[in-house]
Amino acid sequence: MAAKNQQTQNPNKRKQFSSTKTDKDGSKSKKPKLLSSTPSSANPSNKLLKKPFNSSKPKREHPTHSKFKKSESGNDNEELTKRERRLKAKELAEARKKKRKPHYTLEQELASLWEKMRRRNIAKEDRSKLITEALQKMKGKIPEIAGSHVSSRVLQTCVKYCSQIERDAVFSELQPHLLTLSCNAYAVHLVKKMFDAASKKQLAGVISSLRGHVASLLRHMVGSVVIEHAYQLGNATQKQELLMELYSTELHLFKDLASIKESRLIDIISKLDLQKSSVLRHMSSVIQPILEKGIVDHSMIHRVLIEYLDIADKSSAADIIQQLSGPLLVRMIHTRDGSKIGMLCVKHGSAKERKKIIKGMKGHISKIAHDQCGCMVLVGIVSMVDDTKLITKIIIRELQTTLKELALDKSARRLLLQLLHPNYSRYLNTDGLASLNLTVPSLSSKNESEIKSKKLSRDEESSKEAAKSDIPEENLDEESTKEVAATDSDMEVTESGKSDTPEENLNSAEGGKKDPSLRRRELLVNSGLAENLFDVCIENAEELLTSNFGKEVIFEVAKGGSDGILHPTLDEKLNNLHEAIAELAAKPKSDESKEEHVLENFHSSRTLRKLILDCPAFASTLWKKSLEGKCQVWAQGHSSKVVSAFWESSDSEVRKVAKEELQPLVDDGTLKIPETKQSANEN
Repeated sequence: MAAKNQQTQNPNKRKQFSSTKTDKDGSKSKKPKLLSSTPSSANPSNKLLKKPFNSSKPKREHPTHSKFKKSESGNDNEELTKRERRLKAKELAEARKKKRKPHYTLEQELASLWEKMRRRNIAKEDRSKLITEALQKMKGKIPEIAGSHVSSRVLQTCVKYCSQIERDAVFSELQPHLLTLSCNAYAVHLVKKMFDAASKKQLAGVISSLRGHVASLLRHMVGSVVIEHAYQLGNATQKQELLMELYSTELHLFKDLASIKESRLIDIISKLDLQKSSVLRHMSSVIQPILEKGIVDHSMIHRVLIEYLDIADKSSAADIIQQLSGPLLVRMIHTRDGSKIGMLCVKHGSAKERKKIIKGMKGHISKIAHDQCGCMVLVGIVSMVDDTKLITKIIIRELQTTLKELALDKSARRLLLQLLHPNYSRYLNTDGLASLNLTVPSLSSKNESEIKSKKLSRDEESSKEAAKSDIPEENLDEESTKEVAATDSDMEVTESGKSDTPEENLNSAEGGKKDPSLRRRELLVNSGLAENLFDVCIENAEELLTSNFGKEVIFEVAKGGSDGILHPTLDEKLNNLHEAIAELAAKPKSDESKEEHVLENFHSSRTLRKLILDCPAFASTLWKKSLEGKCQVWAQGHSSKVVSAFWESSDSEVRKVAKEELQPLVDDGTLKIPETKQSANEN
């Protein structure tokens, strides 16, 4: 009975089971039903013509369906012209902007005023009226609209041309919102303009308001620009105030501690008795996010990095150098501290890191060479790096195309002069020479105990060798003292006064392991740079001689370089240059000519005088081709210095050649020679 009741309750249950099929994974799937195109039970062949249920043939719709009805909006669009449709779209866009921007109408009014006030040919009175009108419209709303790309430009123009009273009103309205505006991509330009126009009192207030937010703003791509601008405008005390926050937590929290006179971090730590480990941790937490984001363009960050490397331990300093070695360093070397960091990375970096630094400069060599600070990094590279093939491929090849511009530039000539006459105080100032000898204390020094133990072990080894070779004790003492003297000469004296010795795997202040003269020859002569430099000097001899900066390059080239580095290989080119200069000096003296003669020019006359005194070969060429028989003409003015150089020369052959002609001029007082020079010559 129960089975019958189930059948009566679910009469279609059997049909459901028959119409479903169980898959292997247990899921049930419906079997597609086959429908005949023409239902006919009489013809059995129609079963073969059955099609699946989900046929691709679209279902026909009745003409009265809603989709066949034309919309009213479609009719309107067809009736409107192109111009009307464009105007309607513009109106809709304007309506959307008004909903989205609360001050949209005000911005439109300000934009129309700005177009008038920023013209160059507008009268001052008319501009001041327009500025006053614009400021009246913006009054009370300046912080809200300063972040807009339109309003910020209007405000910048207003601040530039408005009166001091109006500028103070804008400043007072913006000051409470300074930190928010400093992180806005458009408002940041207005903030910088306000800093430029601020009085000393206002600037001091701004810098004090930045206290506590320096580190967070430096980590911001836009905010770091504001901090750097304030740092550049501030005096020494204000700069120190901004830096103190980055050094230590104590200096960040207590303002009184930050008002000390010491500027170097190592002196601050000793004066305030701060924990060096705590300072290092705080500075690492500040520096690492900045380096990870690549915000390395600002001089303030360069100063912090220099101070950090001065106190960092070996591993921390090596990590910083490794992070900076590469294209990132190119963006830093335009400042004084950034240039020092670049040279420290070159000096203490591994061969792989140096390769990254040099490859990162590819395509920017000419720009770096012309930069006042960047050129010193190139000077450091050619003075320290032993991989001359890489330097020739990337640096020398790029410089060879612009040798004339390099020779005439104040900064770029230093690289050429460093190769021609290295570490010469006449061409590199005190700061430049000092920067070449900069070191990171933790990477370049050892403890005194290590030095002593090294000396003792060396003495023990020498005594053992002496016992084997039966060297007398007296000779042994002499050899040991020589070795100790050699180690003492290698020791460097750092700024703190402690003696340090360079580590074996690092370069000393003088450079790498390769002999400096060999490195110079490979970079200057073997690379073809010197030959190209000779060609440039021959073609542009007059321009270089009369130039304030080019005269030094042509002087060193004509002299053959320091230690005669150019003489063995390029003697022919050297003689050609001497003849080219002599031909310029052989031109007749003319009062009508507008161009100044090389013998009468201030710069060229001094350069020729030095060449006569330092290079006897040039002196003989110049005398034979230019001055023989003409000394009386050139015995007055600037040219007299050139003529008198033959009389004062230390070379006897040069004096002998010129003495017969110069003696009468000296006797009758036409050619004036200082008494000290004359007596020395007679002796």
